[in-house]
Amino acid sequence: MNKQILGIAAFLLAVFVLVPVLIGASGRWDLYYTLTSVALLAIGSAGVWLTFYIGRINIGQGAYALMGGYVSAVLMTQAGFSFWATLPIAGIVCAMISVLIGLPILRLRGVYFAMITLVLTEVTRLTALALPFTNGAKGITSIPLPGALSIFGITIIPDFATMQNPKLAFYLLAASLMVLTYVALWRIVNSRLGHLCRSLQQNEELAASIGVNTAYLRVLAYAISSFFGGLAGAVFVAISQSIYPSSFAVADSVNFMLYCFVGGLGFVSGPMLGTFLLYFGWDLLSVAKQYQLLIYSSAMIALMLVLPNGILSLFDRKGGRK
Repeated sequence: MNKQILGIAAFLLAVFVLVPVLIGASGRWDLYYTLTSVALLAIGSAGVWLTFYIGRINIGQGAYALMGGYVSAVLMTQAGFSFWATLPIAGIVCAMISVLIGLPILRLRGVYFAMITLVLTEVTRLTALALPFTNGAKGITSIPLPGALSIFGITIIPDFATMQNPKLAFYLLAASLMVLTYVALWRIVNSRLGHLCRSLQQNEELAASIGVNTAYLRVLAYAISSFFGGLAGAVFVAISQSIYPSSFAVADSVNFMLYCFVGGLGFVSGPMLGTFLLYFGWDLLSVAKQYQLLIYSSAMIALMLVLPNGILSLFDRKGGRK
């Protein structure tokens, strides 16, 4: 336990202190955007990991990230909402939509559920192209930066537009949301709800036979997963100040799944590690030019063969979920 606490403290110190200090010293301000993207992708991947936890292969998280982005963008540009108000709304709307979608499709398993969720991302993109308030292929642009956040007249977060370095502010926002997401995910996994969800993964029929409401658990886990996706999409919109139907595609949904596999499906922090490694790994392989995709794909196949339980399985001696 002491080692775990020290590890968490070291991680938080590195994320919130060491990274800003090193970037400030090097002058590589562009790294803030890169690391912010990694943090937000890790949030979306956390949701995909949760659906794996109930025994479902989710390849549709890009759809909810796109939905969340559009909800936030429409509310800010057309309804005058504050960015901070749109954050929870985007997540809740995605969760509600996922309940409607999940009720019929969560009865499916294996490749059948995966195929439906894969199609979901493309359906969402086409819907965004057709709806009038999403502005079609032109997308929504000129989205304002997050304004000040005040509680009881006290400014907690200043207006991003007045900041000298809003990139740092976005990084700290994304990193904070990532930490809160994984704390929530860890709490779910180690609660009674998490134990019940694990029973679905191991033997759904047996769980149902002893009185577990499997349908309710499936929908609840899928709703929480979609909430994380919508949250990440809303912050992505604030950073880019624009959103288009192609902002999140099928390839993004596949990547969300790969991040979970690479990090380790048996570990709560697996999606976070997988996102970091694959995101930077792809960039590092850019020196290979036309062979970039070939090397990347070969490395992925080799990794799955050698470490089918993810990279974190190298450090797991007890076989438990962490």
